[in-house]
Formats: sequence, structure tokens, C-alpha cells
Amino acid sequence: MKMHKLFLLILACLWSAGAFAQWQWIDNEGRKVFSDRAPPPDIPAAAILKQPHSLRATSAAAPAATAAPVPAARASGKDKELEEKKTQAEAAQARQKKVEDDQRTAARADNCTRAQRAKATFDSSRPIRQTNAQGELVILDANERATETRRIQGIIDSDCKR
Repeated sequence: MKMHKLFLLILACLWSAGAFAQWQWIDNEGRKVFSDRAPPPDIPAAAILKQPHSLRATSAAAPAATAAPVPAARASGKDKELEEKKTQAEAAQARQKKVEDDQRTAARADNCTRAQRAKATFDSSRPIRQTNAQGELVILDANERATETRRIQGIIDSDCKR
């Protein structure tokens, strides 16, 4: 029975040795990559942070031989396509923001015009009628009229700034 347990222990140790065969490197975008496979040839040897123990002795002897030349597009650490996509995305975002700002400005101008008309109506001496919660027409008294005039003036103050 002891021999059987010892055999299982040795087998488990050998099987778990594969977990130590991990590669770790920094890719061209600056992200840390973990893998059980070697990095692509365009990754310089200096960017490899960890490699399997069995390969460490051989690669330390000849690091220049394993390092491939870095392509010109990635020599500066930037990918031209990625930069173009980023620029296009920023331009699209700026256009969207401008459209939203224009819509907001138009809505404020419309609110300003409506509030100025309503204020002119409330400033006149004519009686003002409104519909209450029950759907009945009621004439505003002096307090209600003053409250509504202050509300309209607040709208004018906030939306009619030029």
C-alpha cells in the first residue's frame, strides 16, 4: 500500500511540473502576457520576464540570437493602425459632442423664446387661465401669478444667457 501511495505522489509531482513551464512577457502594447507557449518572434528578449526553467540556461547563453529585429512600425512602441483608429474614434467622439452641444443650444434658445412670450403674457393685465389637476379651467390669483412669473424669470435667467 505504501508503494502505491508513493507512486501516486511521484506521478502528481511530475504531472504538476507542467505548471512551471510558463512564459511571461510584455507585448508591443505594453500589456503583460502569460502563456504556456513561447512569445512571438517580434518580442525582444528584454521584454521576456519569465520563461520555463529548462530553457533559461540555453537562452541566457545566446539572447541576441533569439531576438528578432523589431519591425519599423513597432520600433517606437506604437502601432500605426491603432493610432489611426484611436484618432478616428476621438474625431467621431468630438463630432458627437458638437452635435449634442448644438442640440442643447437650440433647445435652450427655444426655451428662452417660449419663456419670454409667457413672461410677456403674465406681465400683461389680462387674467390668466390654467387647467387644474381635475381638468377644470381656473383663473390664477395674484399669489399664483407671482409664483409663475418668478418661475418663468428663472427660466429666462438660465436659458437666455448669450
